[in-house]
Amino acid sequence: MAKIKFTAGRVAEFQCGADGGRAFLWDSAAPGLGLCVTATGAKSYIFQGKLKRQVIRIKIGTPSTWSIPLAQAEARRLKIMIDSGQDPRQVKAKGLRAEQDERDREREEDAAAQARQLRESVTLGAVWPVYVAERSPLWSAVHIASHSKLIHAGGEARKRSKKETKAGPLAAFADVRLAELSAERVEAWARLEAATRPSGARLALRLLKAFLNWCAGHPLYSQIVNGNAAKSSKARESLGKPKVKHDLLQREQLAAWFGAVQKISNPVIAAYLQTLLLVGARREELAALRWVDVDFQWCSMKLGDKIEDFRMVPLTPYVAHLLANLPRRNEWVFSSPAAAAGYIAEPRHAHNEAVAIAGLPHLTLHGLRRSFATLCEWTETPSGIAAQIQGHAPQGVREQNYIRRPLDLLRKWHIKIESWMLEQAGIEFMPEAPGLRVVSANS
Repeated sequence: MAKIKFTAGRVAEFQCGADGGRAFLWDSAAPGLGLCVTATGAKSYIFQGKLKRQVIRIKIGTPSTWSIPLAQAEARRLKIMIDSGQDPRQVKAKGLRAEQDERDREREEDAAAQARQLRESVTLGAVWPVYVAERSPLWSAVHIASHSKLIHAGGEARKRSKKETKAGPLAAFADVRLAELSAERVEAWARLEAATRPSGARLALRLLKAFLNWCAGHPLYSQIVNGNAAKSSKARESLGKPKVKHDLLQREQLAAWFGAVQKISNPVIAAYLQTLLLVGARREELAALRWVDVDFQWCSMKLGDKIEDFRMVPLTPYVAHLLANLPRRNEWVFSSPAAAAGYIAEPRHAHNEAVAIAGLPHLTLHGLRRSFATLCEWTETPSGIAAQIQGHAPQGVREQNYIRRPLDLLRKWHIKIESWMLEQAGIEFMPEAPGLRVVSANS
């Protein structure tokens, strides 16, 4: 190979030959240093030498980034490596691997530092909204509201009194780091809550257990939580088992209850409470009833359901009379302009006052649902009929897989139940019979 001393001019002037293939120019100053030019005019410095009787060729770089002295120095370095029996390509690959390993190690250290920082800083109160937001599409509005209420910090002014709202049971854990939430801490909390609000604390413990299960399966929080602290048997023992509630209306109490409820100054609440008893629905699913879900022509109502997405129940004559006389202020049947949701939110106060005026024992809104189920026994209504109207899950293989009751069958018994309750309450109600009306030929 002919060699010449590389100069800037010679490097710049060197071109491909007439055949159009690659051409090489070799330097006389640095052994193995060459200049390669392609048919497109691209130039690069290369090094060529022999290692173990084989010719190897290594690209150094382009003349635009490598000066001639630097290229010569690199060629001499590669020559020394080859003379010592080293393959420059393997040395370079090994160096790249070492650099990559170093970068990987640094990333791992950064990730570990971030994990430590997260472990030391993240609190239950910070993760709770993330959990609720992810699970909300699978929950009902009531379940979402329960999660918000249980961790609420409290201290806000009430709308109807000067008292401030109380903190939810789980507010005590809002500032606790997830890594420090232990079974001992939950057990101490349960002993305190058991003295004042065991029912709310039992619900809070169940929701906390579900939350920690979610954390255990989350890629970000699984390494933070120390097991499920809410599974503590001591905490459950401290809070005790829920007592069976017995508040309901007896047959002889219907007259006093209806008389007091009908005198409530707010007609929407009065109609809501009477409907709640006569339909046996859950308080939330009836409160959220929309006008589009009430069919006065075919006497049916579509209620949201805890078991299914919705259920159809009969619109009995007296309930239809109550609803037809309500104001249509918005989309909700039991509307309330003052409520944020647009429908009545807290009818308990008016109901408690009515119960006190009637001289009746304590009776909750859920007690009205219990009353419906119990009073149905007086009319000898089949238990499956009453359960389907109330939205209870079918019991037994036959109910689950074989019984499919049409709305007309439910209506037959539901009207009987309503008529019997009104009779016991001393309410004389004569439903308007559908009749014919004269229609002119021109109308």
